[in-house]
Amino acid sequence: MDRIMLIGPGGAGKSTLARQLGERLGITVHHLDALLWKPGWTLTTREEQKEIQRGLFDGERWIVDGNYGATMDLRLQAADTVIFMDMPRRVCMYGIIRRRIRYHGKTRPDMQRDCPERLNFEFVKWVWNYRKNKRPGVLRKLESLGPDKQVIILKSRKDVRRFLEGIGRRPS
Repeated sequence: MDRIMLIGPGGAGKSTLARQLGERLGITVHHLDALLWKPGWTLTTREEQKEIQRGLFDGERWIVDGNYGATMDLRLQAADTVIFMDMPRRVCMYGIIRRRIRYHGKTRPDMQRDCPERLNFEFVKWVWNYRKNKRPGVLRKLESLGPDKQVIILKSRKDVRRFLEGIGRRPS
């Protein structure tokens, strides 16, 4: 596990797990939300997104957290490990509401500055419909990966805890 990508619905806990993995493994974490959004919630163009992500893959060890389906194939190609946080809808909805309350009026640590936390209908709808609209395509992509890719699917918070317990901390 040297080049790790985390994917899954909003509120699943991708950024939290990415930070925890980064600490345990001594690997730099890149949050796509922080890299691909400009201040004021302006999304970079698809070409900019590709260029930014290609730059991340120069390193031998990295963790990239985020979905961005249009550029997912770049990350799938570069990663040696894919962690899919396949959490139930109720867990994700709770996660996005909890995050909104926690960071109300503030910017999350995994988000671009000047993008204060928000919860709009479009995002809630995307999270609500993720299992139906996005999950099947993600699973197809994961099933088509070769044997050189390790795929880890975490379906509950308990799975996440067990996974982390199985990873030793990097010696100081």
